[in-house]
Amino acid sequence: MRSVEWDAQHNQLWLIDQRLLPAEFRRVALHTYEEVAEAIRTMVVRGAPAIGAAAAFGLALAAQQARGSRAAVLETLQQAARVLKAARPTAVNLAWAVDRVLSVAQATSGGADDLRAAVLAEAQRIADEDVATNRRMAEYGATLIADGDTIIHHCNTGALATVDWGTALGVIRMAHEQGKRIHVLVDETRPRLQGARLTAWELEQYGIPYDIITDNAAGFFLSRGEVQKVFVGADRVAANGDVANKIGTYMLALAAHDNGVPFYPVVPTSTFDLRIAHGRDIPIEERDPDEVLAIQLRGRPVAPAGASARNPAFDVTPHRLITAIVTDRGIIRPPFDVHIPRVLGTA
Repeated sequence: MRSVEWDAQHNQLWLIDQRLLPAEFRRVALHTYEEVAEAIRTMVVRGAPAIGAAAAFGLALAAQQARGSRAAVLETLQQAARVLKAARPTAVNLAWAVDRVLSVAQATSGGADDLRAAVLAEAQRIADEDVATNRRMAEYGATLIADGDTIIHHCNTGALATVDWGTALGVIRMAHEQGKRIHVLVDETRPRLQGARLTAWELEQYGIPYDIITDNAAGFFLSRGEVQKVFVGADRVAANGDVANKIGTYMLALAAHDNGVPFYPVVPTSTFDLRIAHGRDIPIEERDPDEVLAIQLRGRPVAPAGASARNPAFDVTPHRLITAIVTDRGIIRPPFDVHIPRVLGTA
């Protein structure tokens, strides 16, 4: 089952509500682009590729909402694009997918119905391409995993974070399906616990052995020589190879580097943003402090009443800490400022 799926019979978008896992598996139906934007903001859907696909289908819903002439549909699409892009600022796939659909819409001739059909077709194409892209990345990345490896994984990068299959977790899944005996140490990924809630749930479905660890235990296992590889995803990659990913990735990369353990982001080419030269220029989303302050232990609040918190959703790992970047066009190794443009065809 896809995490982002268009229902052609009822002209609606189905999403897996990831806030409820692992306790409950539920799909929700969305009917307007405003509902899609809210689902992205509230993390009903999350993961850069999944957000991009959801936003593309959000434009398809916007085209359906619009009444009147071709010009009226285009105006609604522009309005919807602004709302969708503002839902979450860090993941470049969101703006990439919206801009791609808008470009097709603007180039489409004919009337309003032709425009609606073209927008929906492009959104479906983005979703289908994502699945194929992830399979290619998985095949490339699995070559980096040896039989018997223990791997640390941060956040969730599986089928839930994409349309299907996954990025970093897709690589791990592919290695498992190839018969390699692997074990995964799953970072909890605080404060929203995507690792403990979502990655562990997916590994259960695949039958891959794992242990959940606290984020601050990763350095312990790395320093003891118990980990052979680290695989993570990414929400945006700068032209020099700096990677923005879920908060905690930078500390994990530092610990891996200090212990000589290879560190691999797994990234579709749509996640590269060559307009941004350095990671320091990537916008970092800060989320509601309540995500930190509302955490409870045995039913009681952890933080004192009246406490304040900072809650950045992402951090940036500098390219000097990265062994290689796995993409759907192959494995990119340093120097990244030379090899990224070559692989992406912009050199």
